[in-house]
Amino acid sequence: MKVKGVIFDMDGLIFDTEQLYYAGAKAAATTFGFPYDKELYLNLLGISDEEVIEKYHELFDEEFGATTVTAFIEMAYENTRRLFADGQATLKPGVMELLSYLAENKLKWVIASSNQRPVIDELLEKAELTRYFPTIVSAEDVPRAKPDPAIFLAAQNLLGTKKEETLVLEDSQNGVLAAHQAEIPVIMVPDLLPPDQDLKNKTVAVVSSLHEVKKFLI
Repeated sequence: MKVKGVIFDMDGLIFDTEQLYYAGAKAAATTFGFPYDKELYLNLLGISDEEVIEKYHELFDEEFGATTVTAFIEMAYENTRRLFADGQATLKPGVMELLSYLAENKLKWVIASSNQRPVIDELLEKAELTRYFPTIVSAEDVPRAKPDPAIFLAAQNLLGTKKEETLVLEDSQNGVLAAHQAEIPVIMVPDLLPPDQDLKNKTVAVVSSLHEVKKFLI
């Protein structure tokens, strides 16, 4: 495939953040006595902050009350942001090598993340990557989060490339589904959850790291 533009997801693809989100939420849940485990967290992967908040209220309001659930959410967010500020969000393998390759070959790229813009900016700044990503589409820029295709369609529009000349890089199920619905080719680099066969069928390829993406750009 002849690629002219690349769309990066962020959490779990550029940064190894998913474990930090879980750690932040787990610590808050322990403080408030909420039942919270890895399985619950994995069920929330790839959806927007608003949808996560809604799901927490659905799960816990009846037993703990809406006010307590809101306090839990706020503490989980603060815990995670503290981990980010401490520099614990490390880069995933192959990020810098892929960015160098894209720059050398004059390909365009953009971040399309369901995260909030302040969080994206903080992570990029902490990793000294801000200059590499001048173009960003965040949760605030689209009406609906992944698996809705809106965020990838907005990113493609910013790139100014045709769909068949664009490649999405994703780690989550909802991200792959969003790219598929947008009719933009997608490569999956799984983070916490491996894809089933149906999800694999919606991708160009499933690879173990960003190191393997280059061969699809040549």
